Amino acid sequence: MEKTKIEFGTDGFRGIIAKDFTFETVEKIIKAIINYLKNNFSNDEIKSKPIIIGFDPRFMARDFACFCAEILSNASFNVILSNVVVPTPIIAYYSKYLKTLGAIMFTASHNPKEYQGIKFIPNYAGPATKEITDEIIKYIDCDVDFNGVKGKIETRDFKKEYFSQIEKLIDFKKIKNAKLNIIFDGLYSASVGYFDELLLKNDIEFLSYNMYHSSDFGGGLPEPKPKFMKNIKDNFITLANDGDADRYGVIDEKGNYISPNIIMAILTKYLYQKKNKKGFLIKTVGVSKALDILADKLNIKTITTPVGFKWLSAAMRENDCLLAGEDSGGLSTGNHIPEKDGIYANLLILEAMANENKTLNELVNEINDFIGIEFFNDRVDLKLKNIEKANEIIEEYKKLEINDNISDFKIKEIIKLDGIKFLFSDETTSLLIRKSGTEPLLRFYIESDDKEKIEKLKDYLTKSYKEE
Repeated sequence: MEKTKIEFGTDGFRGIIAKDFTFETVEKIIKAIINYLKNNFSNDEIKSKPIIIGFDPRFMARDFACFCAEILSNASFNVILSNVVVPTPIIAYYSKYLKTLGAIMFTASHNPKEYQGIKFIPNYAGPATKEITDEIIKYIDCDVDFNGVKGKIETRDFKKEYFSQIEKLIDFKKIKNAKLNIIFDGLYSASVGYFDELLLKNDIEFLSYNMYHSSDFGGGLPEPKPKFMKNIKDNFITLANDGDADRYGVIDEKGNYISPNIIMAILTKYLYQKKNKKGFLIKTVGVSKALDILADKLNIKTITTPVGFKWLSAAMRENDCLLAGEDSGGLSTGNHIPEKDGIYANLLILEAMANENKTLNELVNEINDFIGIEFFNDRVDLKLKNIEKANEIIEEYKKLEINDNISDFKIKEIIKLDGIKFLFSDETTSLLIRKSGTEPLLRFYIESDDKEKIEKLKDYLTKSYKEE
């Protein structure tokens, strides 16, 4: 049997349960984390500070979490284990609030049901940096000393202090008084019992669907996208989160899925103009040009990072941050945690609607008018048998130069921050090519103000790689 290669992608290690993700794999990763902690914290800190463990609704997630707790306890670490399914952003918040050594979360986020994953969240409450995960990987297959005193394992519910934090950030009274028409589609995800409870706690009325935890996510995918957010209704806004609730998804009152790019633009303008928030707009290289135009018009400085919230998190910790976000639905603000939080993002959308006394559809039209150009986005995913083929394709594109053509599009600028991004001479069309950090895919992200241009590029890419 082929040995599982343990690597950390954009956010942790993921694998197919019973094939790549096994108790043996988990034990190796936890032992590597133990060695990392022992090499980066003093004995006094290890004795006095706990490690938090959480898990999403996936198959055997609780079993993996309990197994992890036992390994850590046997290595003399004190553990606080969630007693129920819990969202990643809540575990991240407590990793900082409780002054811990860090947190471990069992989740494969938006991946299909057969996947499971593990995230290490350092005590700054954000994704582990590449430097941290590289060091952890160095300790894979290393021994651990289990000769110390056994640490304590405590179980608890992680709600109270996180709810207090969110109630400081969100004007629930304004949302309540606005009497918005809200649908919450739980998608059987970790946000069930958290997002809805915050609304109920603050007397906000809403309709709800799929409100229990399911290891197969109701037979769908735990991804807040139109294909899976089927419970929509005229004049209602529909909100959802992914499997571990660190991403958000929203459908407006007319049944339109609103891209995270537009949501980021709406919230950036709202926070800057209505709540007087300052700081950088921090975004990944995959984010729409609409955000650059918006920032320029509002005189907000921007920082662009590689794809993955770990890069946004690092920039958030080093700079004043107005808002940080990515086009895949991850978002946070400088006065919250340096980790994407889908629960907070959805509540912030409701607050913006309530404060502006407008529907989401009206806010979308308003932001498009303000930016002056309406952008459209699409993506082509190329499934490959091996990573070497992905590298070959990217290397071919890296040979292209300014004024070369891709299909009929002349290259004006090339950005090699993450994968390779081409900006074309029409000033509105772009193509980003990068490997997925979570699946064996090569992704082609296309943006333009013209849907026909997008279709032309899609057709070119599809025909070019139909044999792959």
